[in-house]
Amino acid sequence: MKNQVQLITYVDRFGGGSLADLQALLTGPLAGVFGGVHLLPFFHAIDGADAGFDPIDHLQVDPRLGDWGDVRSLAQQIDVMADVIVNHMSSQSPQFQDFAAKGRASAYDGLFLTMDAVFPQGATEQDLLAIYRPRPGAPFTFVTLDNGERRILWTTFTAQQVDIDVHHPQGRAYLLAILHQLADAGVTMIRCDAVGYAIKKPGDSCFMMAETFAFIDEFAAIARGLGLQVLVEVHSHYRKQIEIAQRVDWVYDFALPPLVLHALFFGTAEPLKAWALQRPANAITVLDTHDGIGIIDIGADANDRKVRPGLVPPAELDALVERIHTNSAGQSREATGAAASNLDLYQVNCTFYDALGRDDSAYLIARAIQFFLPGVPQVYYVGLLTGDNDMALLKASGVGRDINRQHFSRAQIAAELQRPVVQDLLRLIRLRNSHPAFGGRFGLIDSADDTLSLRWQAGDGPAACSIELTVHLPSLSCSITLHDAAGDSDHPLQAKQVAPAARASPPKPTASC
Repeated sequence: MKNQVQLITYVDRFGGGSLADLQALLTGPLAGVFGGVHLLPFFHAIDGADAGFDPIDHLQVDPRLGDWGDVRSLAQQIDVMADVIVNHMSSQSPQFQDFAAKGRASAYDGLFLTMDAVFPQGATEQDLLAIYRPRPGAPFTFVTLDNGERRILWTTFTAQQVDIDVHHPQGRAYLLAILHQLADAGVTMIRCDAVGYAIKKPGDSCFMMAETFAFIDEFAAIARGLGLQVLVEVHSHYRKQIEIAQRVDWVYDFALPPLVLHALFFGTAEPLKAWALQRPANAITVLDTHDGIGIIDIGADANDRKVRPGLVPPAELDALVERIHTNSAGQSREATGAAASNLDLYQVNCTFYDALGRDDSAYLIARAIQFFLPGVPQVYYVGLLTGDNDMALLKASGVGRDINRQHFSRAQIAAELQRPVVQDLLRLIRLRNSHPAFGGRFGLIDSADDTLSLRWQAGDGPAACSIELTVHLPSLSCSITLHDAAGDSDHPLQAKQVAPAARASPPKPTASC
């Protein structure tokens, strides 16, 4: 994978609605900006219960977007990452429909996890309480099959997303077929979605257990044999990310987004520096994704808060969440927790730009920090255009995460790309992609708690080159200094604040970077 910034995007929400349209955008107005693209689920169908994360047919491109030939064409122009939804499939899938029609007589009986398959002797209250839940309620759905059989299905996320037994012969064949199809289409990297929940065990958490790690090892080995690099997606205590990173090619740095917000809100880099000294180097760095801003990733382990504390104190974590709500004029509160359906207990739903009160300079500083930390950066399509919270989409769908899943037409993209803050972000991306120092050695420079200094250097002696980012957090000021044989120079990074749309609380004044 190229050591360059990647784009995260839905195919149908960014620039026209098809794979061909997206390729035209990435090879036209955004030519040379991104070294790779993570295509969020483009499988049939993209408009199910969870925006494509509940595939009816994981082996078919949604015809509204194109076909596998279009994926292959895009992959010839730019590195492509695709999702493998490991844990579940849609209740509308042909496999489940056959199971629903025939019950125990179906060839797919056993593919779909039922409560009795995991608890053949029955489940005690303690068994059920031990199960880790990302959402309220138990992970079960009571159904009556077409043949009259009553079953209790394991549904970690929604009733439309039915968990599968990944060790069942049908489950193994299903996942293997997906890997082969993606590799054949030229995809070079997969993101294992919801893999942390893939293994169930009576009396345990059914989340990131030793057995889960063993499955990840096995699955990743198969993928690598097909030429696919593996990224594992798990929101959990930060120590879990460190463990995962030792076993796969890439892991998300989900601690980074809330830590950057903490640094900017509290004027101290101390927790961020502590994380920088221990975080995995094989990280995919993000500030925003199609999901919310993770909170659990820097909090204490819910199962053992004393032994496994968080990266920030609980009171500061609570204050951070409240600051997001304040900066977004309460919009994030409307999209988070019990306020919206399809919710996650560990995330705040809000665009990163709105989380910062639409402060252009603070936003560019946040991106600079992301790009200067080790790993491969990814920028979400909404974040690329510094998009606002989409309250209309939230109201229409009632799904909290839709606040950050806008639709942008080609005309809208063309207009947004002219905004000063977006132009500055593009310059920063090109700098991260092209400066040779980012292929060298990383260093965290000693500085006061209110200052963050990050440095990259390639080579030694007269031929050495380096680049350094220094951020003074209380004043929201920063500098980027480049050094090579010709001497020192500063990289300009300054956005003029553009007045945002009217809202309950205006953004605070900005400082230049």
